[in-house]
Formats: sequence, C-alpha cells, structure tokens
Amino acid sequence: MSSTQGQATPRDWREDPLGGDYRQHTLHLGNDPEGEGQVFATVVRYLPEGTDLQEWPRRPALLWVHGMTDYFFHTHVAEYFHDQGYAFYAVDLRKCGRSRREEQRWHYSDNLQHYFPDLTGALDVLSETHGQIFPIGHSTGGLIVTLWADHLRRSDQVRHARLGGLVLNSPWLDMMYPKVLLRLAIPALMVVGKRFGSIPLPGGNLGSYGVSIHKDHHGEWEFDVALKPVRGFPKFLAWARAVVIGHKQIHEGGVDVGVPVLTLCSARSWLNHPYSPASDTADAVLDVTQIQKWAPKLGTQVEVAPIEGARHDIFLSLRHAREEAFKVSTEWLAKQSQPASR
Repeated sequence: MSSTQGQATPRDWREDPLGGDYRQHTLHLGNDPEGEGQVFATVVRYLPEGTDLQEWPRRPALLWVHGMTDYFFHTHVAEYFHDQGYAFYAVDLRKCGRSRREEQRWHYSDNLQHYFPDLTGALDVLSETHGQIFPIGHSTGGLIVTLWADHLRRSDQVRHARLGGLVLNSPWLDMMYPKVLLRLAIPALMVVGKRFGSIPLPGGNLGSYGVSIHKDHHGEWEFDVALKPVRGFPKFLAWARAVVIGHKQIHEGGVDVGVPVLTLCSARSWLNHPYSPASDTADAVLDVTQIQKWAPKLGTQVEVAPIEGARHDIFLSLRHAREEAFKVSTEWLAKQSQPASR
C-alpha cells in the first residue's frame, strides 16, 4: 500500500514490465471524480545495478510525464539522463498506461485538475530521496504540468520550492485548427461538452505520427500498442472541453509556473498528411508556431528551443534531432541544477 504522501519504502517498489533496472510504485488516489472506480498513478524508477546508493540521493531527479495516448517506455531517455548524473523517474497518470483499470476509459478526464494529485503524489515520492525535481512534460502532459506548477505556486509553496524547473516536450498549448472553425466550435463545445461529455469526438486519431515511430511500421521504437495504439485512443467531448479550458487559462495570462522553463519543439509542422518521409522530420500532431507563441507566456524565465528535424515527441526523433535535443536539455539542466558526479 502507498498513499499520495509518497511514503515509499523499499518493498513498495516492485518489478516493472520494462524489466531489469526498472521498478514501479503505485499511488492509490481514491475514488475517481468521474465515477469510474478507484484511480491510481504509477511511478516508474530507473535505478541500474551498480549505482552508488550514497551518491544517488544527491542527484536532481527528472520526472517524465506522458501525453494523450501514451505511457512511459522511453528507456533510452532514462539511461541517457542517468549517465548525465540525474535520477530518472516517470509517471503513468490515472487511466493511462500502467495505471488504467479495466472499467475505465483510456485517458478520460473532464477536468485537467484531476491529474494534480497524481503529480503531487509523484513529487512526494521523489522528494523522499531527492532535493530538486524537474518534470519533463510531453504534449498534453506538458499542458497538465504547467497548470499544476502554477497551482503549486499559488497554493503550496513548500512543494513548489522542490521544483527546479520544467522541461516541456512539444507541449499542447493551443488547438491546431483554423481560427474560423474554432470561433464557431469552441462555444458549442463548452456547452455541449459539459452536458454530454461522454460523447466520443469524431476523427482525432494520430494519423501519420503513430506509424512514423513504431518499429512495425516506419519507425524504430518498440512499445505496447495496447497501451499506445498507433492510431490513438477515442477522445470525448468532456476531455476536449477540459483541454480548451486549460488553453484559455494560459492565453488569458492566468498561468505563471514560477520556475525556469525549457520548451522543446520541432522546427516545423506537417499536419493532416498521410505518412511520408516528411512525417519523420516534423511535428505531425501540433502546430509548432502555436507552441512558440504561447510558451513564453508560461513564466518569466522561458527558453524556447526549436529542434530541426524533430518529431512530435522530440525524444523519439531520428538520431540527429534527438541527439540535439539531448544536448540542449543537458546544457539547460546544468544551468539550473548541480547533477551529482559519477
């Protein structure tokens, strides 16, 4: 048993499906406010055999936070940052990846604030061992992390002080559709999504992106397609409404994360196209001009770093782009923290 207070004893960490040096710890978060039973989050830890356990607590910790239709499988990211002197963790949020239970809709939420206890619980677990935490939020996870950091700044200074900064990996900060369409659709969504939130959205699959990354299609990455289908999970009106509310908070200047931010994004987008080699060197999910527009509004210390040739998940890009992303991230983190020497 564990709680959102993160009292994680050694016996709380059990074998993770990734095997080897990966272990997981379950956070029991209580009743689902959306009525889908009990909800859980899963913290995954990378602690390779042979690590100096006296040095380990002195490392700043990174916390990977996935996006929609996603979960943590990025072992190459964990192993890279471990070698740079960081402790690496990830969290699968409620109803996602390792944390979803049979009766629950994948990734369903009608309020992004419902994820805040997941992140706070993970922060508490990491803080039992490490003094400084850097969340790495991808796509929808990047949106959730920014809203959560702003919430902590306003309501919980003790926990907020544990954050060394945020790394945002293609954060979803605006709807990537024509403005004329959005002016018509969003008012309707706000009304209908509140009353009939369980109605599935039409379309909305991942298109060329999913097939561009999986090894059985055009990519090099192996992941569980039951947890991350290449075409994406169904999405619902209530979820889209919650995302729009989060975007609106940012657009109206209502977010200040209160810590330094590094925002990684591709240098260009390639939206609404079938798969082609161009899908491998661009963001096929989000409009990168929107990311570059809104990221500076998240705080007073925001660096935006477009990565030439990057995919939507920067760290699943082709080698040259992901190596550049690793370099940029490592240099930025070094300015914010003092990783333990190996």
